Amino acid sequence: MAVAPLAPKGGLEGIIAGRSALCEIDGETGKLLYAGYDIADLAEHSSFEETCWLLWHGELPTQPELATLAQALGANLEPRATVWDVAADAPECADPMDLLRTQVSLLGMSDPDCADNGEHADHAKAIRLVAQSGVLVATSERIRTGLRPVDPDPTRSIAWNLLHLLHGDEPDEQDVRAVDVCLILHAEHGMNASTFAARVTAATLSDIHSAVVSAIGTLKGPLHGGANERVMELLRQLPDVDGTRAHIEQLLANRKRVMGFGHRVYRTEDPRATILRRHSRDLGERHGDTRWYELTVAVEKSVHQLKGLYPNVDLYSASVYTSLGFPQRLFTPIFAVSRMAGWTANIIEQHRDNRLIRPDSEYVGAPPRPYVPLSER
Repeated sequence: MAVAPLAPKGGLEGIIAGRSALCEIDGETGKLLYAGYDIADLAEHSSFEETCWLLWHGELPTQPELATLAQALGANLEPRATVWDVAADAPECADPMDLLRTQVSLLGMSDPDCADNGEHADHAKAIRLVAQSGVLVATSERIRTGLRPVDPDPTRSIAWNLLHLLHGDEPDEQDVRAVDVCLILHAEHGMNASTFAARVTAATLSDIHSAVVSAIGTLKGPLHGGANERVMELLRQLPDVDGTRAHIEQLLANRKRVMGFGHRVYRTEDPRATILRRHSRDLGERHGDTRWYELTVAVEKSVHQLKGLYPNVDLYSASVYTSLGFPQRLFTPIFAVSRMAGWTANIIEQHRDNRLIRPDSEYVGAPPRPYVPLSER
């Protein structure tokens, strides 16, 4: 009997688990492409809304197509009111990712297309999920911190509304652009853990909301989406730039992991880190506080000198999010707002040409043995 090949280090590393036209990653050269477009070009010239269309349809939108999408997103910003009861009733200790997971599940039960897995219905649900996820995260945070919710503006972008709903005022346009870039950079990244979880769920012909709930639960883990929160915890522990190397040396001597470095795919610098490094510096300078950028640079230099590791997307996203006024507990939910585009695109692709995902496992337990009656044990 032929045995399927195992990943050399476990965790399915190096194993092709599916085919997709959405994302290409060249880990050796540090390239990331969405449907053939370099992430650097998209971050420089595109918008999150354009990127959503690209992932959902495989091509960049025309002006009429983008206008139609913007109108559809704006028309679907308001989720059903019961999601705010969940936010208000959640215990104080509840993780924001748990809250988002529960709210998305609730929306799935009441979605007008909940029983339809057809491509047209999936696209409609994807639009609602992308439109409403930022509203859920930002407005729930205001409710839980005792602030009055504000209304979203259907004529504005996802990035603009995220800042507006969270802070309650008119956001700075340069800050809006920085958020837009963050959303683009985090929108899709191949067969990562949360996307794989979403596709496994979708492959059973479950609905798009159930698949997204699976993805949210997976992204919550500190080895996936939660890593940027751990980066910010590290930055807050550092005494100053000059004391950073000694602090990192102590962490490594104690066999502690420094989050924000290394990647299962990239063998060089994560291209998203390259872009976010620049935005971290620019945001710090514009807001008159460059300490988080400077500390991050010091951490990057220390880890590279001591371990030879390159930064991944989480390292600089921590300082960028902090400069934008995002509470640390919302780092991962905001990641989810962005990745909603990629998750839904993968679910649509999975439903389009579906096959149940059911890998084998290698048994390493006890050999065959006879049953011993309870009285004789």
